[in-house]
Amino acid sequence: MSVATDILQPSVKTANETVKMSGRNVSVHYGEKQALFDVDLDIVANQVISLIGPSGCGKSTFLRCLNRMNDTIDICKVSGEINLEGQDIYDKAIDVVELRARVGMVFQKPNPFPKSIYENVAYGPRIHGMTRTKDELDEIVTSSLRRAGLWEEVKDRLDQPGTGLSGGQQQRLCIARAIATKPEVLLMDEPCSALDPIATAIIEELIDELRENFTIVIVTHSMQQAARVSQKTAFFHLGKLIEEGPTEQIFTNPHHKKTQDYITGRIG
Repeated sequence: MSVATDILQPSVKTANETVKMSGRNVSVHYGEKQALFDVDLDIVANQVISLIGPSGCGKSTFLRCLNRMNDTIDICKVSGEINLEGQDIYDKAIDVVELRARVGMVFQKPNPFPKSIYENVAYGPRIHGMTRTKDELDEIVTSSLRRAGLWEEVKDRLDQPGTGLSGGQQQRLCIARAIATKPEVLLMDEPCSALDPIATAIIEELIDELRENFTIVIVTHSMQQAARVSQKTAFFHLGKLIEEGPTEQIFTNPHHKKTQDYITGRIG
């Protein structure tokens, strides 16, 4: 096998793949410290792409660029261009609230609101004015909980606090809350790291089902998880995108020596 040492090998997109989001020359600084260096990455519609790499390699930083979560950090500066269906999301004319409705996010630790299960899911559609009647809101809550695989477990206690659910159920509630605003892209920042193996398996199965309707970007420390859930994988190291391509190729026949070293446990 020929392994390149310093050249990013671009993936080859097939004719039926549509780019949903793209990053070009994306760099991020936190004050004087540069966390990302000139990242170019395409995110294909209705696929799962996993961002992998050692801790502190920039994968979560890049993820947070995709819905401008880094805007909340005063010392953070993002340069380059990130497009959602051809539109620069950092354009001054972009409404960030609307952007985050289109690009939803599920965090590492389940973070249900201190509200009822129903109100957790209803919150987004309500503030975005997505419904006109209680029946319409009920339908969104029900369908979101069904899609998140949680409806059968909570349908008789929708008025009880979301914080009273188990960890795995709380994370699925957060997924239901994220998809209730009908986003086009769903970002997941290590969504299973706080969960046990059974809850993790349920979430992974859910991710596979959700990609029929959503484009999903997941940050994971688990290479096994990346191999199970994603069609594409991108490997980051020291703030740089080293290699990206079809998941099977990345894990079985990487082009870059650093990717091979990470996959085989030589660096991490």
